[in-house]
Amino acid sequence: MKKLNQLVVLAVLLLSSLTINAQDSNNPWLVKLGLNAVDFYPTGQTGYSYISDKLGKDFFNFEHYNAAYAISDVRVGRFLGDGFSLVASFKANKINQLGAMEVSDWSFVNTNLDVKYNVCKEGKKINPYLFAGGGYTWLDKEDAGHLNGGLGLEFWMNDNLGLYVESAYHHTFDANVLPYFQHGVGIAVKFGGSDKDGDGIYDKDDACPDVKGLEKFNGCPDTDGDGIIDSKDACPDVAGLASLNGCPDKDGDGVTDAKDACPDVAGVAALNGCPDADGDGIADAQDKCPKVAGPKENNGCPWADTDKDGVLDKDDACPEVAGPASNKGCPEVTEEVQKQLKEYAKVIYFDTGKATFKPKTIETLDAIVVIMKEYPTAKFVIEGHTDSVGRADYNLKLSQKRADAVVKYLKDHGVKSQLEAKGYGETKPIASNKTRSGRAKNRRVEIKLVK
Repeated sequence: MKKLNQLVVLAVLLLSSLTINAQDSNNPWLVKLGLNAVDFYPTGQTGYSYISDKLGKDFFNFEHYNAAYAISDVRVGRFLGDGFSLVASFKANKINQLGAMEVSDWSFVNTNLDVKYNVCKEGKKINPYLFAGGGYTWLDKEDAGHLNGGLGLEFWMNDNLGLYVESAYHHTFDANVLPYFQHGVGIAVKFGGSDKDGDGIYDKDDACPDVKGLEKFNGCPDTDGDGIIDSKDACPDVAGLASLNGCPDKDGDGVTDAKDACPDVAGVAALNGCPDADGDGIADAQDKCPKVAGPKENNGCPWADTDKDGVLDKDDACPEVAGPASNKGCPEVTEEVQKQLKEYAKVIYFDTGKATFKPKTIETLDAIVVIMKEYPTAKFVIEGHTDSVGRADYNLKLSQKRADAVVKYLKDHGVKSQLEAKGYGETKPIASNKTRSGRAKNRRVEIKLVK
């Protein structure tokens, strides 16, 4: 019995040392409680063998079993990882059948320290396993060390509770203790796994062990149920789209509702989710012409071209009169028009020695007004000239006054052209001042286009 105590202490120390190792199994500890049966028949040491013409009939002959009908098989195991675990066991029985010989209630005890290997990956409901190890056997008054090996099957009803059945061969090293088969059946309990947040995922496999989550996200939560874990969800409390990092987009325009200035109407990202029907880069709400493209400077409306000359009103110095772009949209003063003005200028008559017009001149001036209004950007010089009769300084002043009088009349009647009055007196005659007809020609007004 002293040897038994030493082996039990040794097994406990070995098993305790395993707790310092990091484990990968969900429930690293295993306890088994069950019944055991010992059979000396099919070992070949009693004149009987399971390898015989009976084809193993002796192995399954329950009449040869020495069975214990109370809890007689106690095991404690620790998972090591990769399907391996270390198992310490203690089994007791009463022997009444030793091979072909009947005996009377011999005591039987054995202890084992086995390495167990799960054939299937963890998590399977049915788990076949192999094991091998060694220990000590006490049979009545004899004892011996032994090596053993066997196989078994576990049936797991849930993550923690299951049933087991197994069979092992024990080869003893003392002739007084025969080798034997030992079979077992009972319940198995796994424990030791931690699940702090109670989400059914063990902490070691739980990426979010402090927060209840989902198995498909390794234990991490998806509060809004949109299939995106909260840690990667920019809007964890509102269901959204993966393409928008979990944020919603009611109008489906690719702009999240939180950043969408028009969340109920599909728009464009460049305008914060607001629509732009005419595609001019101005949101419809700010576009004065939402269905016609136009520049921002004109509130989204196209620039007008009132006179249809191809020069926009904003650039057209004559928006109501057609003209070429080379002249800022204003009509150019043609040679024919200049000739017409020159002819009109010839019949501008003044009262003698004065800067007042003769009555018949008004009709001529009005005709000039009509022409000049068509050329608001043109620049004209109105020149006044006299003959040589009288003092030169007087003639110079008179010519200036007459030129000024023409300019004033034109402006007073709506001419927008640039007009300059210039008096030359008698300095630029076009005929001889020695004849009456010549002097009449020199008393004149000329209209010249400044180019």
